[in-house]
Amino acid sequence: MSETSSHQQDRFVSHLTRNTIALILAGGRGSRLKNMTDWRAKPAVPFGGKFRIIDFPLSNCMNSGIRKIGVLTQYKADSLIRHIQQGWGFLRGEFGEYVDLMPAQQRLETSWYEGTADAIYQNIDILRTRNPEYVLVLAGDHIYKMDYGAMLADHVANNADLTIGCLEVSLAEASEFGVMDIDEDRRVKAFVEKPSNPPSMPGKPDKALASMGIYVFNARFLFEQLIKDADTPGSSRDFGKDIIPSVISKYRINAYPFLNMQGGQSYWRDVGTIDAYWSANMELIGVKPDLNLYDKTWPIWTYQEQTPPAKFVFDDDKRRGQAVDSMVSGGCVISGSKIRHSLLFSNVRVNSYSVLQDTVVLPEVNIARHCRITKAIIEKGCEVPQGTVIGEDRAEDEKRFHVSPGGVVLVTPDMLGQNRHYVR
Repeated sequence: MSETSSHQQDRFVSHLTRNTIALILAGGRGSRLKNMTDWRAKPAVPFGGKFRIIDFPLSNCMNSGIRKIGVLTQYKADSLIRHIQQGWGFLRGEFGEYVDLMPAQQRLETSWYEGTADAIYQNIDILRTRNPEYVLVLAGDHIYKMDYGAMLADHVANNADLTIGCLEVSLAEASEFGVMDIDEDRRVKAFVEKPSNPPSMPGKPDKALASMGIYVFNARFLFEQLIKDADTPGSSRDFGKDIIPSVISKYRINAYPFLNMQGGQSYWRDVGTIDAYWSANMELIGVKPDLNLYDKTWPIWTYQEQTPPAKFVFDDDKRRGQAVDSMVSGGCVISGSKIRHSLLFSNVRVNSYSVLQDTVVLPEVNIARHCRITKAIIEKGCEVPQGTVIGEDRAEDEKRFHVSPGGVVLVTPDMLGQNRHYVR
């Protein structure tokens, strides 16, 4: 591609992104994360040492040039709202940029948001006044990096009414997703939610194409379908179950595979279970993790309070503050203790003679002396008592804590008898 044509392509994409509103669906609880979502919505759950899950789709929008964003909230949203107000208020309103919170307000109905489509329908009056050309619908609870500008350009180039972001998954995994049957031109012929016998991809008989819950709509088309769905008796008001299957035979619906430069599947994680959440955090500790948080060309933005550097104190043979193959955030004090292959969020203190292995520790945790903790998630604000042993005897752990099918032990303040019912 010549320099002139490359410049024209950049201008084309920037035109598309300027005329796009992104709507991030962030109202879900995420009940499979068990006690981690008792007092916060899933998109507000901390991830990766200093971030929240919602930071990833928000950062993707920023890096893609999309600066008109609505975040649709509902379930226990205080933590999420505070985070967005504190960390995402830097856009300039005079340039038409914003990250707006759009809580369930019963604007058009007397009910709360009843499904993914209903959440947007109940804000249709707001969206119409902003007159977008395209609407990008995103889930607020997945970890990934994606250039939405490229997807918008593909949507327009194929003259599509709706484009669906897709993952390549094995046929065995496909029954957990909404799956598309496509032709050679990536046009969607059928869409089935969690099929027992998923259709395979053209030329890839062992793979299926699964929905990421990412959609690009022509705005007028979206509004028409939302109104039609709202007037349809018995609809569950959901994109995957109702709207997408109803438009496939009548309109141009395209699939957009989320692939890397080598043509393989790009990084994407649904951290919706305790095991998946723990594994995704552990992956970050690797020498060359699939998700590179140190990539200056695609930064992940967030809010974090100003903290002092992490500190490691004492250097005696039996009392040495050290961390190996680990990530340790600001404000942490590793005082005469050993941290191995673990991830510590901000303001964690681990006191003398304690040992942590394969453990994720959320902010504001204090671990007393002589503790041994293995393969665990320690929730925000826990005060772990002296001599506590976690992760060595499953039967004992199950008496006090939640233990996942994969053997990850989740520890919360309530489980420790500390009666801290509200965790931001």
